Amino acid sequence: MRPSRRTMLTLSFVALSFLLPTLLFAGQEAARHAERFTFFTLVPPLAAIVLAFLTKNVVLSLFTGILSGTFMLSLDKGLFAALQNAFIKLNHEILGALADPWNAGIVLQCLAIGGLIALVSKMGGARAIAEALAKKATGPTSSQLAAWFMGLLIFFDDYANSLTVGPIMRPVTDRMKVSREKLAFIIDATAAPIAGIALISTWVAYEIGLIKDGYAGLVADRLIDTAPNAYGLFVETIPFRFYNILILVFVVASALMLREFGPMFKAEHRTRTTGKVLDDHAKPMVADESINLQPDEGVFLSIWNAIVPIMTLIIGAFVGFYFNGRGSIMGGDDQALITIFTDSPLSFTAIREAFGASDASIVLFEAALFAGMVAIIMGVTQRIFTIETAVDTWVQGVKSLVITGVILLLAWSLSSVIKQLGTATYLVSILSDSIPPFTLPSIIFILGSLISFATGTSYGTMGILMPLAIPLAFSINPDSSYMLMNIGAVLTGAIFGDHCSPISDTTILSSMGAACDHIDHTRTQLVYALTVAAITVVVGYLPAGLGLSPVVVLPLGMAAVIGTLYFVGKPVDGSQ
Repeated sequence: MRPSRRTMLTLSFVALSFLLPTLLFAGQEAARHAERFTFFTLVPPLAAIVLAFLTKNVVLSLFTGILSGTFMLSLDKGLFAALQNAFIKLNHEILGALADPWNAGIVLQCLAIGGLIALVSKMGGARAIAEALAKKATGPTSSQLAAWFMGLLIFFDDYANSLTVGPIMRPVTDRMKVSREKLAFIIDATAAPIAGIALISTWVAYEIGLIKDGYAGLVADRLIDTAPNAYGLFVETIPFRFYNILILVFVVASALMLREFGPMFKAEHRTRTTGKVLDDHAKPMVADESINLQPDEGVFLSIWNAIVPIMTLIIGAFVGFYFNGRGSIMGGDDQALITIFTDSPLSFTAIREAFGASDASIVLFEAALFAGMVAIIMGVTQRIFTIETAVDTWVQGVKSLVITGVILLLAWSLSSVIKQLGTATYLVSILSDSIPPFTLPSIIFILGSLISFATGTSYGTMGILMPLAIPLAFSINPDSSYMLMNIGAVLTGAIFGDHCSPISDTTILSSMGAACDHIDHTRTQLVYALTVAAITVVVGYLPAGLGLSPVVVLPLGMAAVIGTLYFVGKPVDGSQ
């Protein structure tokens, strides 16, 4: 059989991923990989991203990206030895990703939530919720707004958001003829963008820690006498987090106006006119096992069979965040924090610090496991199923998310290889030349976007850029407002790039939660994210850099979002 053009293009691209670094760098030695490979540090992430769009096979794409990176790291051993060492190092990277306690907790959390959702479905809770929401959700607008609102409620963690909203809302949006691509976009737009600006979340400690360290450097250099309160600075950056806020406005506006553009218009038009929530060639990340997970005939459908387990997950997570973080703080050597917990253990400050110090991956796994046990007890006591059936159902739900665990491990492994290659260091080095002061926030936002898109990690991007952005901004203009907008640009740019990247874990989890083809989700979301990012720069950071207050900038940005949807978007046929 003659190979197709796409197959030949894919094979050619894979070959180039290995051939170009070989021709240019075999036998060359350098102290730093970023200096050694320069532009070619971008080969692994670009290989993964381009192949993902060419093949629509995320596993193959990530595997190729990792292998090309490990091959480059082994080139100093010679061509043939590099081929052998590349495969060995790839295995070590995957094993290292799984051995990391945080990563292991996230994988276990995904599997445990999969088991929980299977139990809720088997008890009829998911169908009862869907039917109850369907009575309120009378069309595409209300169903999309319901998904958006549920995303706001699960503000404390982006992973929990992606894994919870999708399975609950999917039957509702399917019934209202909303495409899976649009549901995945809503989930993704209310995951990291919400968690990143929430006053209490699993993100707060990391973001505050980066701000605190940045100002500690200014104190060490005697540029300032004392560092300001890092949490206070974090709160003050929220009005400058333009992308996070505008993407939420975009979701609401598109739902109310029922106007779409780009690939999302095609997806929504297909669903409204044909009823097909997925493209004919789509490969949803979760196999459709709904037949096996439907409640038995005669089972009374109660929304409490969904509400109680899901609320157990949420409340258990909140309680777990507090006690896990409290234990970490009380076992540490920060006397100021220990005093807070001794004197006012339930104060807002204590709760905020506890959330920040908690290990979110472990807490969410424990909460999901406990919620699963509650669901089993509920189902058995109501005689919906036996204990044996309950365990089998839980295992079936776990199995449905194994592929997600595989993809996450590969994504983390690629991130590790990219870090070793110095991809982010190279990007920073070529984009951090002398610039006009008013453009710095926009450039930081764009730089953060590029690094986050290429590496698939917002946390890593924040960690790279914040130590550079704070002293750079201070050297240009030490005014507090100028510092705040640049700090906000780091945090927001990292989230935007991560939001777009097909190798990002939150993008992957959103596809899984919506049971959507991952590449279709990335392709349809990319146009919308880029549009909001362009508005963020043109109407947000550039005017703010010139001194315009966010009180003025944010309404202008919102008006630009609504205007873009009105003038560029088209009504979806069959939506009226």
